[in-house]
Amino acid sequence: MSLALVHGRARAGVHAPEVRIEVYLAGGLPRMNIVGLPEAAVRESRDRVRAAIRCAQFEFPQRAITINLAPADLPKDGGRFDLPIALGILAASGQVPVQALAQWEFLGELALTGELRAVDGVLPAALAAARAGRRLVVPVANGSEAALANGLDVRTARTLLEVCAMLGGSRELPAAVAPPVAISPGPDMRDVRGQLRARRALEIAAAGGHHLLLVGPPGCGKTLLASRLPGLLPEADEAQALETAAITSISGRGLDPARWRERPYRAPHHTASAVALVGGGGEPRPGEISLAHNGVLFLDELPEWDRRALEVLREPLESGVVTISRAARQSEFPARFQLVAAMNPCPCGWAGDVSGRCRCSPDVINRYRGRISGPLLDRIDLHVDVPRLPPAQLRPDAPEGECSADIRARVEAAHASQLRRAGQPNARLGQAATMAACRLSDADQQLLERAIDALQLSARAMHRILRVARTIADLAGSEAIATAHLTEALGYRGMDARQSVRAA
Repeated sequence: MSLALVHGRARAGVHAPEVRIEVYLAGGLPRMNIVGLPEAAVRESRDRVRAAIRCAQFEFPQRAITINLAPADLPKDGGRFDLPIALGILAASGQVPVQALAQWEFLGELALTGELRAVDGVLPAALAAARAGRRLVVPVANGSEAALANGLDVRTARTLLEVCAMLGGSRELPAAVAPPVAISPGPDMRDVRGQLRARRALEIAAAGGHHLLLVGPPGCGKTLLASRLPGLLPEADEAQALETAAITSISGRGLDPARWRERPYRAPHHTASAVALVGGGGEPRPGEISLAHNGVLFLDELPEWDRRALEVLREPLESGVVTISRAARQSEFPARFQLVAAMNPCPCGWAGDVSGRCRCSPDVINRYRGRISGPLLDRIDLHVDVPRLPPAQLRPDAPEGECSADIRARVEAAHASQLRRAGQPNARLGQAATMAACRLSDADQQLLERAIDALQLSARAMHRILRVARTIADLAGSEAIATAHLTEALGYRGMDARQSVRAA
């Protein structure tokens, strides 16, 4: 038979659309032509496939070979199509049974020797193959990653010859096995001395999924606090963990299959560009905000970031997704991250410190803080001052703080009550859901309105205050928001208060 069909998967953002590799052998001078919008790496597969087939002791057909990668309007890139193209040529020339290909999908780059090399983006392809009801063959190096997809029969191969032997019925390929899940304990809150207010804000942020801004002098523990947040978050469910792992898989940074259940923690340097944050490139790749999906994104030295880089965070903070548009394609990546930002109160870092060492003028301080736009601050729920600790609290024999495990137990209880009430954390509540879940008494409503007028806050900030108050009530096990819960939530809008004072 001179026509063969092989199933593969392309890469389009976090999705893996099906690609049908159609191989047709015709008469005429020997040549190989690949159509269907192949990029350079796919076009170069002609030489890799030819050498791999010959090294595997098969005959390369001396005929006109046409390879169509359908659908034709979907860009194809990378070496992932090497294995299905080689199998299609062998099947079309009668060296591999065509009917054996129907139930399988294939991914893998071929070395000139016929060995299979790993490719990226295997997990999204495995999840898509499971939904399609087919079986999957991948290189050995990708086996543990592909095995994370439930309900999928994944087989691994080292060479093209092993795959052909399996299709011919002379041997079985070994099944891929996912490694045991290993979740490292991570940094513990026990290491944080003092800072009771910041510790409390971190617990509230973890319980409700709220964004957090830490303001304090150098060396006061802002980075230390931020690094402890992932250890307080509730365990991600399987769907969340798989979605996060799929993003890591397509990023090219390598996925550790043993740690796929861990929530990510990303801390890019403040010199990172806007493209590094949100993603992009000629072939769109996820940025830091997508790599932090379902986890924590820590931005230190917030005023030192490029203003344009910070402003691109505004839409993802609200929507939880980022869309990257290019002339040839458009990709959408999830970006439901929890932002923790840190900054100094002034350029020298010591404004407001009891030592009185700051010599920055009010105008200099205002310009420094003005590097962060009001709309961005508006989207951060908790603003917390982190003061310098007295030396006595840093002594080796000073009492340790509460451990992460005890705090996490309270966080999980509050998180469970939010899921029962609204099916999502408080920070993600829409306007209607916020009004329904965050009802106040008449006296507390008047208190909130007076605070909104005094601080000149927006409607968005008001809704965020209500959600924070709802989280504080959940931590206290209260069905209703009490006055103490509301006043505590209002106390976490310190930067808004400073801005209103400067405006006055």
